[in-house]
Amino acid sequence: MPTDRYSSPLSERYASREMQYIFSQDKKFRTWRRLWIALAETEKELGLPITDEQIEELKAHADDINYDEARARERIVRHDVMSHVYAYGLQCPRAKGIIHLGATSCYVGDNTDIILMREALDLVHTKLVNVLAGLSVFADTYKSTPTLGFTHFQPAQPTTVGKRATLWMQEFCLDLEEVKHVRAGLKLLGSKGTTGTQASFLELFEGDVDKVDALDPMIAEKMGFDACYPVSGQTYSRKVDTMVLNVLAGIAASAMKMATDIRLLQHLKEVEEPFEKSQIGSSAMAYKRNPMRSERICSLARYVMADALNPAITSGTQWFERTLDDSANKRISVPEAFLAVDGILDLCINVTDGLKVYTKVIEKHMMAELPFMATENILMDAVKAGGDRQELHEKIRELSMQAGRRVKEEGLDNNLLELIAADPAFNLKEEDLKAAMDPSRYIGIAPHQVERFLATVIKPVLDANRDVLGVKAEINV
Repeated sequence: MPTDRYSSPLSERYASREMQYIFSQDKKFRTWRRLWIALAETEKELGLPITDEQIEELKAHADDINYDEARARERIVRHDVMSHVYAYGLQCPRAKGIIHLGATSCYVGDNTDIILMREALDLVHTKLVNVLAGLSVFADTYKSTPTLGFTHFQPAQPTTVGKRATLWMQEFCLDLEEVKHVRAGLKLLGSKGTTGTQASFLELFEGDVDKVDALDPMIAEKMGFDACYPVSGQTYSRKVDTMVLNVLAGIAASAMKMATDIRLLQHLKEVEEPFEKSQIGSSAMAYKRNPMRSERICSLARYVMADALNPAITSGTQWFERTLDDSANKRISVPEAFLAVDGILDLCINVTDGLKVYTKVIEKHMMAELPFMATENILMDAVKAGGDRQELHEKIRELSMQAGRRVKEEGLDNNLLELIAADPAFNLKEEDLKAAMDPSRYIGIAPHQVERFLATVIKPVLDANRDVLGVKAEINV
């Protein structure tokens, strides 16, 4: 790795090799050559004088790209597509004259962008499924483990550790549906010409409109697509990039939500992300176990959500049939969004695979707050024992304030139950009050909700994607 120039952290630290290859130069230029082959084959099938020998020559050099010649030519002509047309022609002298025939640069550039985004969405889909798989095990394991719920990050009615995980999972499920929807809707640009009118192809096919109409569907089929966008300027609509990056921003938001919850829970010492045996949490404070993986998820997620503005602005500033101010921007914004989301999902897989739950700490926090939450049940029990609801409600309010002051001002334990037991108005025995302190009485149907969610929502997803399960993520700490 060169040490005397900038190197993107997305490549060096965060994104997987698989995602990096999708947006690599090698993948791009090999795809250009596949598109040139598809164009030549289609033009031959539609009657242009292109020979089998020419096409075989193109296929023979589809992957052995002569980069040195292309780079040297680009320094002269300042045009990447024409440089590669030239370099391909050096390797294919018989086919030289029919490479890129009738096409404009966007034929290879834009179609390749769509192809790469679709492959990248497939990898995102795979990793999302594996995040759900890891969380499903976690949710099932802790579906009945009571924990304090929080609203406004203030203690609220208890839930369970597993039920909270289903909230994270539901966010990712929504993302998965969006990935599938956007991926399914992607179409190729096809070969529309310089302003989208296909005028060059009408000339090539000597005015035969039917042959021009047949061109795009035949190219799409050869490249594994159902269709091309029916109309365009020189480029496919940049709104497509906006749609794709909005999906990625949604995934980033879901991951940030989960990671933020984990960071807060790690502060409470209730849940902890994986921490390796020799990992250092702080250069100064040796005892620290910082939630660095979850922090990194949040950091990358923030980048992706901000990056999603790029294609939206680009889409709105495309003048008429095209302008080139999209090019430099989308070369950065689209690949980097995918690389960052890939890094986020690898971190999510890693974190969810090794979450540590400290049930004793959870129980301690629960029992410190439960007397306040149990007051409704205590009130009902006291009324059943003959008390007046309105009077007892006021007494509980006063005793709760007294116990709260003791906790906040004196740092002592919550003694609300002792105060209630000592008040004859409640007419409750100590065992009655202890029964009210069973956390499982306050979690509603949370365990059932988890079971139902896993069975009806998650299991069908995992069953349908069984062939991509088992992904493990390597994290560069």
